[in-house]
Amino acid sequence: MSDFEDEYTTETGDAEVDVTRAVLDARIAVLASAEPICLPATATVREAIQRMLARRQAGVLIVDGDGRLAGIFTERDVLTRVVGPGRDPARTPLADVMTPNPEALTAAHRVAYAIHCMSVAGYRTVPLVDDAGRPIGIVTVGDVVRWLADLFPEAILNLAPGGDTLKHPGEIDAG
Repeated sequence: MSDFEDEYTTETGDAEVDVTRAVLDARIAVLASAEPICLPATATVREAIQRMLARRQAGVLIVDGDGRLAGIFTERDVLTRVVGPGRDPARTPLADVMTPNPEALTAAHRVAYAIHCMSVAGYRTVPLVDDAGRPIGIVTVGDVVRWLADLFPEAILNLAPGGDTLKHPGEIDAG
């Protein structure tokens, strides 16, 4: 076993959960990805922001006339491509400020590859597409973190604020 496996293998009761194997083998389909907000490139930044706020999502996917992924526009783009340069959100089309042809994953890709994209490339929001390139979901860093926390909930949810000692509900009185 490697140092990584030793450090990240946890025991919960009699069952051993191998986090390394889960991360390396699990497919993105296990993540609770959100249904994407899809807009045409002609929609305005204001419309995109309103939809993002209403659905509490970090971005929108831009689709072409056939419904295939053509771009992505995220909250980071709002700051760096709209507000920073002083553009008018009501008059700026998404085509002017989106990231065209973003890297997209499918539900069959491994969670480890999504983590790779987020870590190495700096993505916080990754589109999911079907075999025809049509958006079917959107995966965020938060989706990955929630999934990882679910792999070993006792260790995560019972962690003391100082981080140095784990609580064990069966051994602690009312706490």
